[in-house]
Amino acid sequence: MPATIVVGTQWGDEGKGKFTDLLAKEMSMVVRYQGGHNAGHTLVVDGEKFKLQLVPSGVLYDHITPVIGNGVVVDPFVLLTEMDMLRQRGINVEKMVVSGNAHLILPYHQQLDALHERHLGKAKLGTTKRGIGPAYADKAMRLGIRVQDLLDEEIFREKLQTSLGHANKVLTKVFNRLPIDPDQLADKVMSECLEGLAPYIGDSVNIIHEALEGGQHVLFEGAQATFLDLDHGTYPFVTSSNPTAGGACAGAGVGPRHIDRIVGVAKAYVTRVGAGPFPTELFDDYGDKMVDIGREFGTNTGRRRRPGWVDAVMLRHAVRLNSLTEMAITKLDVMDTFDTVKICVAYEIDGKRVETLPYHQSEVHRAKPIYEEFPGWKTDLTAATEPGHLPEAAASYLRRLEAQIGVPITLVSTGPGRSQFLHWDS
Repeated sequence: MPATIVVGTQWGDEGKGKFTDLLAKEMSMVVRYQGGHNAGHTLVVDGEKFKLQLVPSGVLYDHITPVIGNGVVVDPFVLLTEMDMLRQRGINVEKMVVSGNAHLILPYHQQLDALHERHLGKAKLGTTKRGIGPAYADKAMRLGIRVQDLLDEEIFREKLQTSLGHANKVLTKVFNRLPIDPDQLADKVMSECLEGLAPYIGDSVNIIHEALEGGQHVLFEGAQATFLDLDHGTYPFVTSSNPTAGGACAGAGVGPRHIDRIVGVAKAYVTRVGAGPFPTELFDDYGDKMVDIGREFGTNTGRRRRPGWVDAVMLRHAVRLNSLTEMAITKLDVMDTFDTVKICVAYEIDGKRVETLPYHQSEVHRAKPIYEEFPGWKTDLTAATEPGHLPEAAASYLRRLEAQIGVPITLVSTGPGRSQFLHWDS
């Protein structure tokens, strides 16, 4: 019963969508298992760019059944807009399944998200204000509304009265905002969303297990990344769910014995959006070049990402947390013009060398990177499709990174296009 997980190993934006799309060729089903439309996956196919937020990356293949799992929070308005965009561009979305157990993001979640972020002031987290956190909070407080509730209008209205009753108290008494009328919102959702979504709502758990038991290959796709994980990330500068590989089990309804391949994805450097610690962050010309050449601006928000050298301390920890079987490296070509490249192999904290990620956040904030430096390859890699096409300097960099992280690097991206990659064998 072969199943594969693709997981980000840094702070997101690693290019997971490209490798999910690549691996999907061998799959029958691609399942998104957590997060919401705060995640943006960009795919480039024959020069055409597709920006996906909720629909699983495998939708670009006709043979794939794309599934939005129970662990995802779904803005129905955003999902319908994305489906329409794909249809208009000739992509078939009719095989898609949306878990009835996934929770809904509604407009009051987004309003609360923005107000909470503003209320934090200088301590703000840098959220996308898409309502992700408040929707997961409602889920944890048992005030959430699930996708399946759309199929029973009486239940939907009853649950909305309860959920919005709580939200309205916060809006009016804490933030001095006007309350939202539950009947008006219910009318809007039912009139604008039900007809479009109803045919796609289903029992995702049974659908996934039927595929696995039938010997089909299933790919589980996360959003965000390991160090944005609610439990294992740089808390509180994290997302509101579990992007780590273990999250696939809860977010899709499968047990760990079904998983036999876990592919971590990392950039050849690292970026971060929003606030939080970042030991290898760069404020120099190298950092500016990473942003400019790599087009490091958020797919959804347009925000400039913070750049830095690749951090092997983080990646070793990500290998442990996710039980990675292998690693895929993206954007190696971004550093084609660099005179030197660096790998952070350890930290200095209070005068001591540390090679494992500190559990205490204060130590992470004090960590100073210890680098190994390598000569740049000064060669255009965008046409490289075989390991032998790489100059020795680039190959040496990959071999050293592989030795540092402790699992094989099997795939290397050399450009944004679908075909710009190579299978790496050190």
